[in-house]
Amino acid sequence: MKKIYPDAAAALDGLLFDGMHLCVGGFGLCGIPERLIDAIRETGVKDLTIASNNAGIDNEGLGKLLRSKQVKKMISSYVGENKEFERQFLSGELEVEFCPQGTLAERCRAGGAGIPGFYTKTGVGTQVAEGKEVKSFDGEDYILERGIFADVCLIKGWKADKAGNLMFRKTARNFNAPMATAGKICVAEVEEIVEVGELDPDAIHLPSIYVKRLIDGSPYDKKIEFRMTREKEAI
Repeated sequence: MKKIYPDAAAALDGLLFDGMHLCVGGFGLCGIPERLIDAIRETGVKDLTIASNNAGIDNEGLGKLLRSKQVKKMISSYVGENKEFERQFLSGELEVEFCPQGTLAERCRAGGAGIPGFYTKTGVGTQVAEGKEVKSFDGEDYILERGIFADVCLIKGWKADKAGNLMFRKTARNFNAPMATAGKICVAEVEEIVEVGELDPDAIHLPSIYVKRLIDGSPYDKKIEFRMTREKEAI
């Protein structure tokens, strides 16, 4: 089966449609599938529901899809630092489902494992629990959270071999691993593709069985969300 594609547009060909559900890896601007996001923006596909830890920042990451009005609903944990997100939410243009960070990761993991739902204490007694089933276990209340399973998941890795085995680098692993299993088709972009056998089997974070389409998106400009500096003190 063909797994390696020449670019992001080719890798997404035939997969996108209006109203679809996407799972997108990344945390802030770390480990985001930026080439695939750019390709989605170019297609003009709209009314997207996107599960992602956050929505990027203005004009970076998923913020680009918000700016182009292609997103209908966000399922997210952290949405600060994005003025366009804030504007669309407050004006009623964007539907938002806030989800605690650990719960979001587990919802994606559960979806990928074929688990339709699970109970958690996180969010009990808050707005997160509104409209959700509450069940008591050993005298403690838990809320039912549904697993997430998307039409397509988009992730960013560090290295891959030609079979599609993937490695993530340090914190860029973040939400990419659970998101990778939570969709019918996983499309990945990486910084380098090597020959089969060059990756240490014990260092592979995501087996090739989960990766259906793969691109080499290099070179990348490693963006820093907020650069904080100070003057060097005199000795």
